[in-house]
Amino acid sequence: MTIEEALREGAVTLASVADRPRLEAEILMSEHLGRERVWLHMHSDRKMEDPKGYFALVERRCKSEPIEYITGRVSFYDLQLEVGPGVLIARPETELLVDMAAKIVGKYRLTNICEIGVGSGAVSIMLAKMFPELRIVATDISEKALAYARKNVVRYGLEDRIELRQADLLEGIETVPEMIVSNPPYIGERYMLPHSLRYEPENALIGGVCGDELLQRIILTAKTRNVPHLVCEMGYDQRHPIVEFCAEQHLPEPKFYRDLAGLDRGFYVRMSGE
Repeated sequence: MTIEEALREGAVTLASVADRPRLEAEILMSEHLGRERVWLHMHSDRKMEDPKGYFALVERRCKSEPIEYITGRVSFYDLQLEVGPGVLIARPETELLVDMAAKIVGKYRLTNICEIGVGSGAVSIMLAKMFPELRIVATDISEKALAYARKNVVRYGLEDRIELRQADLLEGIETVPEMIVSNPPYIGERYMLPHSLRYEPENALIGGVCGDELLQRIILTAKTRNVPHLVCEMGYDQRHPIVEFCAEQHLPEPKFYRDLAGLDRGFYVRMSGE
């Protein structure tokens, strides 16, 4: 069996779970052979020595295991981050969270922020790369997630600027940051997770019965700690409850940002008002 024949068979098999089966077939082949995808195209007629190993990866993907867990990495902006079971996979929409946070950091020339729920480190690492003067304390309740974050922080040489702490929200963090940024769990308990998400840690996905309970706790943390700025990702249907909660807490109305589909994806609150 040649590489091209295996790719064609792999793509047909992956069509049941993948939106772009040929692409995923090539990604898995690249992982199996330890080669770049361009190499596959240049050597597509080469005979495979171990096609069973390749199809074992295809079979894992057909069981809805995230391709990022199979390859052990995820792309985020221009970063390549190590991921695996126990840590949330960074999504493209979370780049919008970074974009919003970066606007606030740049506008107000912030130098000291906290991230709640660091996961693999995607948000903190990207912000640290964007702003060389920025110092970040990043927390997570999961030691597994923090282990991946440490590897990624070290990979990009940011150990002296990103401090990782195992904590619930900002518990044990004494300094008052100029901004909190967070992509917290915001899915409700009653939501039926698709099979692919069931591989990822539930505590990084489920935000409570309704889904916005942890978001409310983060808002209250920012308020009680007198943190000037707050930027959070949220569910597309949580705009109204977030607006209501901020009003109840006598906070300024949040400014929302949308994803490419036009859905509300996150918000910013200038805690002390403009």
